[in-house]
Amino acid sequence: MASPVTDSAGLSPLIETVSWNADVVGTLSMPEAEAPMSSWVLNNCNIPKPPPLPSKIVTRNKHPKWPPESCFVPKETKDMWDKLFKDGNGADLCIFTEDKSCIFAHSSVLSIASPVLGYRIRQSKIKHGMKYIQIPGLPHDAVLVFIRFLYSSCYEEEELKKYALHLLLLSHCCSVPQLKRVCICYLEQDFLTTENVIDTLLLARKCDAPRLVLICVRMVVKNFKSVSSTEGWKLMKRIYPDIEQELVESVVEADSKKEERQRKIEEKKVYTQLYEAMEALLHICKDGCRTIGPRDKMLKGNQIACNFPACKGLEALVRHFSGCKTRVPGGCGHCKRMWQLLE
Repeated sequence: MASPVTDSAGLSPLIETVSWNADVVGTLSMPEAEAPMSSWVLNNCNIPKPPPLPSKIVTRNKHPKWPPESCFVPKETKDMWDKLFKDGNGADLCIFTEDKSCIFAHSSVLSIASPVLGYRIRQSKIKHGMKYIQIPGLPHDAVLVFIRFLYSSCYEEEELKKYALHLLLLSHCCSVPQLKRVCICYLEQDFLTTENVIDTLLLARKCDAPRLVLICVRMVVKNFKSVSSTEGWKLMKRIYPDIEQELVESVVEADSKKEERQRKIEEKKVYTQLYEAMEALLHICKDGCRTIGPRDKMLKGNQIACNFPACKGLEALVRHFSGCKTRVPGGCGHCKRMWQLLE
């Protein structure tokens, strides 16, 4: 397969939930109410009547919502976090990847960005003042892009295109929903081909991405012949025969629906022709068509053609039916159509 799939059990520990109890730190004392004025004072003072209360005005969008895609973090702040990651000043964590190389990071930043990584960091051993964890099974550059996203929420488009599947797996296992949404959106729009659709389908099922699974299944059904000849399909057939069976059943169901739609289209076409013939027949018998008649009849100069285009066809059908020698139902296509009309 095009993308290595790691065992996510090591990256999915149980996270203890910490509940905070807020203590009452103080109470606000209400001011004492002033004594009401006596009725004598109110009646004898020359106090004008208060104006009428304003009518209630209903306003929409009193507090307009900002668009969800708006970002209130200045670019300088993102650049600062990005620089902190790249420089590694004060790093207290070393992350080993598949090729035994190390990525330096700050344990406090990763613990805040990912609760799963925070749990792994707390369980890690300290050696020479550094904490050590491993993220095996994935390329070094993919892990580097993932850690950088945890710092500044930034990524390069080329890096996303190259490591989309790896980043989807990491974001799911490490519980980073922001990056997971980005990966799923890219995979749905620009990534899928007949060569990698099986890999994407299997990973989407593991990473709980139902919409991506549906899009992959549709692509497999649409391009089943080319997809079934890829290496990903052969590997899936050997390792996951149940998934292969589901896809085959989906293809069979899609073909059946396609044949049913085609059959209904043909039936609708026949019914439309019969309806037009019935309308023309009623027109001939009720109104009397002045266009049809003997074979050698020609339209006069001031005579216009009939508004029922089926009149001439119906005339030809009747003439054929009256002189056809094989008038057995089903033996002649034109006679069969006439029998349908008469029935």
